This record gives sequence, structure tokens and C-alpha cells, in this order.
Amino acid sequence: MRATIFLMIVTLLSACSTTSPEVGMQQDVDQATAIIQRFQEIPEKGIPPSVLKAARGVAILTVTKAGFLGSGRGGTGVVVARLNKGWSGPSSIGTGGIGFGFQAGVEITEFVIILNTPAAVEAFSKQGNVTLGGNLSVSAGPVGRTAEGSVALQSAMYSYSRSQGLFAGVSLEGTVFSVKDDYNQAYYGKPVTAQEILSGKVQPPAGSRNLLQELSKY
Repeated sequence: MRATIFLMIVTLLSACSTTSPEVGMQQDVDQATAIIQRFQEIPEKGIPPSVLKAARGVAILTVTKAGFLGSGRGGTGVVVARLNKGWSGPSSIGTGGIGFGFQAGVEITEFVIILNTPAAVEAFSKQGNVTLGGNLSVSAGPVGRTAEGSVALQSAMYSYSRSQGLFAGVSLEGTVFSVKDDYNQAYYGKPVTAQEILSGKVQPPAGSRNLLQELSKY
């Protein structure tokens, strides 16, 4: 019974993986653009512009969580880094995991993670997993235009989320992210590392123009 349940969860979470890496990466880039726009559509609940202006990088992703007698979650997205002039191209990231206990329902959560320090950006530049917490402290970021004049750096990362569904509350402490090298290679048309992308050594593809233009407002 439990094996069947988890098979259903895995099937749900992997539904988006039927597309090619190149198409999947472009979908993540387009989704990231829409997420940034949606977060800023409600000024009293949005990310203060000063937070985005001071960001050294931004991770944007969508995570799906589903469960019954157990839970599974999976998500994909992109990371971009601020350069001396403008923003880097997007680097693909993914996350996933399973949980236990009675959790019935499905939740889709959009995340924007503001990378406040060079160390936070560097963590996403390495060819390994990134675990949030510890030295890479993550906390809920300040919200709304009323916070504009009082924003002070309190954490290596600020997290913002928008959720739909039946699960309540999402904490990013302990969440593990990994670089999706196959997506990056397909999107850039050649083998490329996350470090090369986020340092600006690789020209951003034309498909990322809308995302970079949206971020350039800050």
C-alpha cells in the first residue's frame, strides 16, 4: 500500500520531466519571470525593492509537494547572479525529498530566495549540493513597501513564498538543492559549469532575455 502511494507521488512530481532538458530549462526560466512579476504585483505583500537592489543573486523555483500517509516533494528553478553590469545567465537547480506521517493534499509553492552575500552565490556555483542553514542562514525576508526604509541584512538568504493547496507553512531550513548540469548543457548548447554561468563567463541565451530584463529593473 505504502509503495503504491509513493509511486503515485513520484509520478506526480516527475510529470514535468517528460520534456527535453532544453525545453524544461526554458519553461523554468519563463516561470521564474512570471514568479518575479507576481511577487511584485501586490506591493504590500511583495519583496521590498531595496532587497532586490542589494541582492547578490536570486534563486527562483517552483516546488510541488503531495502526500497521503507520506509525502514527496520536488521542484526545479534557476539561479542568477548580479554582475558588475547586469545579471548573469540562469543556472538550473532542483530539489526533492520524501517525508512521513499523515499529510493529505497537494501544494504548489513558488519561491524567491534572495542571496544576500557572495558566499551564498558561491554555494550555488559549486558542482555539488547546497544545504540551507548553518553558515548559509536562511530566514523569512521583510515584506511590503512599508519595510523599505528599515531593511537591514539579517541573514545570508531571505526566502519568500506563495502557496496554493492544502499544506500549511513551508520552511527552507535544511532544504537541499543541486545543480542540474544536463539542463545547463542543453540550454547553453555545450558543457558548462554553474560557476562559469554565474560569473558571467557564458553569454546568456536569448530565451533568458525577459527574465534578465525583469531583474534589471532592480
